Formats: sequence, C-alpha cells, structure tokens
Amino acid sequence: MWELQDARKAFEEVRPNGWRDAEAAYVKNPELAREAGSGQVRRAVQALQLETELRTDPQRRADRFVERWQKLDHTSQRQYQAGDMSGYKTTRVAMGDMAKSLERDPQLESILANRKLELGISFDSGRSLGRELAFNHGIDLGRGRGRGIGI
Repeated sequence: MWELQDARKAFEEVRPNGWRDAEAAYVKNPELAREAGSGQVRRAVQALQLETELRTDPQRRADRFVERWQKLDHTSQRQYQAGDMSGYKTTRVAMGDMAKSLERDPQLESILANRKLELGISFDSGRSLGRELAFNHGIDLGRGRGRGIGI
C-alpha cells in the first residue's frame, strides 16, 4: 500500500490531482494501464487530459452528472420492472448519494438548476436541487413511501 501512496505523491508533484485523474481513467478503461505499462502512453495521456477537463470544467461536470443520473434512473426502472429489488435499491442509493453530493458542490448545483428537465424535474418547488431530485425520483421518504420504494 505504501508503494501506491508513494506513486501518488510523486504524481502529485508532477501534476496536481493527476493521480486522481489517472485512476479515474484507468477505472473507466483498465486496458489503458496495460498500454501505459508497455510504453504505449498516447491513449492514457488523452484519457488523463479528459479526466482533468471533467474534474475542472463546471460545464463538463454538469454534463457528466446529467449523463450519470439519467443512466442510473433508466437502470433503476429496468431493475424494478425485472423484480431485481437488490439491484434496484443499490442503484437508488447511488442516486441518493448523487443528490446529496450537490449540497457540497454549490457551483454544480447552480449550473444544473437550468437543466432540471433533463434530470426529471418538471416544476420548481423551492427546494434545493438535491432535495428536489430525491423527492421527484422517489428517493426521499416523501414520495417513495407510498410507492414502496423509499430508501
């Protein structure tokens, strides 16, 4: 484990937050690590640059949030229809975590306020976006309790 910490520290000195971006890229495409290890670094460098953009560009972060939210929402609907309650609950917890994360990221919440329709919110209730997401998607106790899906 100390080897990983040393590698992260060395990476941090060369490129601040670079190790986070590299690990995110490798999680998305594990083949990149093998390629980079064998000297073929072009794709790994491109993936690292993309992850840096996603982490630092507010609009890209908003795009990624919307894309992930929609994917999780569709997945949860399929799981519910298929009777996969374990998978469904796991997906709903991930959605709840995403909604809660907006409380810690007011910049992202502000950008996403203009994209409510893409997130499945059709009217403004005056709640924070994170709470509105949870409520509108039955993650909050308010709506979910009656539908048997409260988490």
